[in-house]
Amino acid sequence: MATGRQLATAVADYPHGVIDRELPDGGALEADWALQHPTDYLTALTAVVIEARREAGVPVDAIRGMGIDFTASTVLPVDRGHQPLCLNPAFVKRPHAWVKLWKHHAAQSQADRINETAIARSERFLNDYGGRTSPEWLVAKTLQILEEDPEIYETAEGIVEAADWVVAQLTGKLVRNACGAGYKGFWSRAHGFPSQAFFEALDPRMRHFVQNKLPGDILAPGQCAGRLTDESASRLALSPGTPVAVPIIDAHAAVLGATVVTPGRMVVVLGTSTCHMLLAEHHAPVEGVAGIVEDGIVEGLYGYEAGQAAVGDIFAWFVRFVNPDHGQDPDTFAQLESAAAATGPGGNGLVALDWWNGNRSVLANTDLSGLIVGLSLQTTQAEVYRSLIEATGFGTRRVLDAFELEQIPVTELVATGGLANRSSLLLQTYADITQRPIRLATSGNASALGASILGAVVAGQQIGGYASLGAAVKNMAHLETETVAPNPAVEQQYDRLYHEYLELHDHFGRDGTAVMSRLRQLRRGGDAWSA
Repeated sequence: MATGRQLATAVADYPHGVIDRELPDGGALEADWALQHPTDYLTALTAVVIEARREAGVPVDAIRGMGIDFTASTVLPVDRGHQPLCLNPAFVKRPHAWVKLWKHHAAQSQADRINETAIARSERFLNDYGGRTSPEWLVAKTLQILEEDPEIYETAEGIVEAADWVVAQLTGKLVRNACGAGYKGFWSRAHGFPSQAFFEALDPRMRHFVQNKLPGDILAPGQCAGRLTDESASRLALSPGTPVAVPIIDAHAAVLGATVVTPGRMVVVLGTSTCHMLLAEHHAPVEGVAGIVEDGIVEGLYGYEAGQAAVGDIFAWFVRFVNPDHGQDPDTFAQLESAAAATGPGGNGLVALDWWNGNRSVLANTDLSGLIVGLSLQTTQAEVYRSLIEATGFGTRRVLDAFELEQIPVTELVATGGLANRSSLLLQTYADITQRPIRLATSGNASALGASILGAVVAGQQIGGYASLGAAVKNMAHLETETVAPNPAVEQQYDRLYHEYLELHDHFGRDGTAVMSRLRQLRRGGDAWSA
């Protein structure tokens, strides 16, 4: 804990993976569904804790605290004893009884209605979410449960974030993390949840939603959620009573792991998707942000979240597309990146929209889809690959523009995540497109480091931890010495291409055409042209 030096890592796959085609019993799922099996979380957690401690070679009493980061909004309905309804034989064949993973997008129509209702009622909470809410979030997923399987909703004693459920399994006590409640559940420190009248307007059956379905006190990052029970300590081979930190969303944990505890430095978590995290001293209605939460990451500051719904997933899709037999081969990625780098910045005559999984910021619309403009008979695979990298860079620049329009400056990017450590071309392209320097977090897993920092804080100074979050970050999180600097020689070229990107962005994403939405409706099996 003194330096943040990583002693060991361990990885365990979820046995059931992402459940997006059929339930474990074979029941088919519709398009845009993404579920998980809750026992996978405990199975994987147990495996990695035991393996990491074995590899590190440290005694049990050397483990002084525990931190948890998790995807969000990943939610599940539970009974009075906090057990998932999908584990009840009566509900095992009911899709809505299962965990809805963050990228479950089948609640778009519910999200649309939440937006319409909130706008009609001039609800203030919309200002904290860029004026639109997402189908990925708690209320939209809950409303889908209520409308499509009301018995599940009525039976559930709680609709909880999976992060909070895991911690409850460890400590025997259910609390709600302020990070998840704020960024994904419409809660704010100043105003709490939206009013009872709002939920009643959304659906009369949700009138008592907050009181009846959201149990547990809401606690901030850095606070203690509870301590390991005898049972959970035995399962993990740790000491009973070990303090467990309030959980935090994975991307937000990476802010701490990337050394950022002050305004002006944006953390860009580059993985299958991308999260943009920024701290600021004031509140502003930034377009398309996924959330603005006071004390959501660092006490005393507003934490802003924006994002792109697919980045690494786009690159992986393209590699599978061109080489289906070896789509996950690291050599295939390396060969494509090398060839793409040789094409030169913005010189392929292509512009793409990075919406393969919809658009999170600034349009917040999962009905949008990917687009490549400028293809010809001479276009090469490397040129397409480069255009996809550039498209994700343009998407990040559009997010930066939204902040600067509201007088929230971004002076530097701090990159972390799997892609940040694997693709030098990606980092240079982002620096060139955004015209900002990029620093790279030393840790290959800043989210896990951020969670461990919170574990060190709840351990406390007396037993080798820290008295404050700032002190823990200062000692445990570090940056690489090298800075990726923007290349002034390509600034004008990328400025021109960015303007083309913006023209496509507004035409397909705003009022120019609804063609993408109609095509998405066809994929879902609906009539895209019905009145």
